[in-house]
Amino acid sequence: MTTQSTTPSGESSPTAEPIIATALAGTVEAPNFTASPAEAVGGKEVRIPGLRKLMWSTLVANIGIFLIWGAVPGILLPLQVQGITGDAGKAGALAVIATVGAFAAMLAQPIAGLVSDRTRSKFGRRAPWMVGGTLVGGLALIGMGAANTLVQLAIAWVIVQVVYNFAQGPLSAILPDRVPNSARGVFSAFAGLGSMLGALGGQIVGAQFATAIPAGYLVFGGFALVVTVLFVVLNPDKSNKGEPKPPFNFTTFLKTFWVSPRKHPDFFWGFTGRLLLFGGYFMVTGYQLYILQDFIGLGDKAVTVVPLLGITSLVGIIIATVIAGPLSDRLGRRRIVAVVAGLILAISLGFPIIMPTLTGMLLFSFVSGLGFGAYQGVDQALMSEVLPSKNDFAKDLGVLNIAATLPQTLAPGIAGAIVVAFGNSYAPLFPIGIVIAILGALAVIPIKSVR
Repeated sequence: MTTQSTTPSGESSPTAEPIIATALAGTVEAPNFTASPAEAVGGKEVRIPGLRKLMWSTLVANIGIFLIWGAVPGILLPLQVQGITGDAGKAGALAVIATVGAFAAMLAQPIAGLVSDRTRSKFGRRAPWMVGGTLVGGLALIGMGAANTLVQLAIAWVIVQVVYNFAQGPLSAILPDRVPNSARGVFSAFAGLGSMLGALGGQIVGAQFATAIPAGYLVFGGFALVVTVLFVVLNPDKSNKGEPKPPFNFTTFLKTFWVSPRKHPDFFWGFTGRLLLFGGYFMVTGYQLYILQDFIGLGDKAVTVVPLLGITSLVGIIIATVIAGPLSDRLGRRRIVAVVAGLILAISLGFPIIMPTLTGMLLFSFVSGLGFGAYQGVDQALMSEVLPSKNDFAKDLGVLNIAATLPQTLAPGIAGAIVVAFGNSYAPLFPIGIVIAILGALAVIPIKSVR
């Protein structure tokens, strides 16, 4: 069944109406994707072959990559830093390493998109970078496991950030490449769910490798490589060897990092909203281990509590994500979902202030899961509709992905600087996070091209 929505030109278009509230349990029919008018032939709806398989494959591929973003900066890297520096210097050392890695990620994402957009091969323009990135990334993770100084650890982490972003950027371009507008809400929900399953699952599984960190790096790197290769095999792209390739010049390279907010204000507000919402969330979750150790007072028991918080957050994320994306398709509105999600996230950050206990952290985990899950459910769909150019999907998404990856990797550094600035106090993290989340919600409102 489809409902009709109105395009800017006044034409009606079919809108996907799947409900996937229990999709993970397999009890609800998968989305019945149909083409948007751009994919229509003779005015008739055309089913897009393989789209359902692509959706599930994207979920799993996102899990594979985001397991690394959840486990490494959230658990394994802080434990390694703590093992090298001891408790006294861990916050400052982690801040430096996280900051260096974050800037590497910031540079890598749009470059990866630019290169991917201009790649010509019999496997298409995305697959070579996805597979190559996860392969080299796995080797870099092994290098992290072998590091025994802060310098070695920082170098290896920078390499990890760069090469996995060369895989993640092209993966995110699959949505505008292959998915019609009428199905992007559901597809975005599945991609977002995969991201959060990976990020939180990484914290849960990563905690199990607290005493065997090199083995953890090997497992996470190997899994990401396997699921990425399977994605490419199960969803082969067409050869684009015969397509003309735009010439590369240095001006084009510099433009990779810039999209004019005056010419493309919706892109600017989409970037800003994502940056702030992700920042408010990961400022706390990215520093969760140290917060549990020192702010809540769990000490060495903190590692065993991380999986509990991860599962609690995951419940909230699943509930919100599987509702938000399909709901935005049905209503034809994405902005209001993103705004409400940001406000819920801001509310969640108040619980640890009121109750600086494990109970307060559990409440924060669940409610923030609801907020962040709702935002993730519409995020990719919303972002795909504010892209400036149809010819540079991956490049523009690479710029947008800075707003997603930068907070995840830089948040521990920012949090560490705040903690040190306030005399090793973790309390200021929460009110600062509240302000950032509210600003992120408000930033979505000025977007005009998306309802």
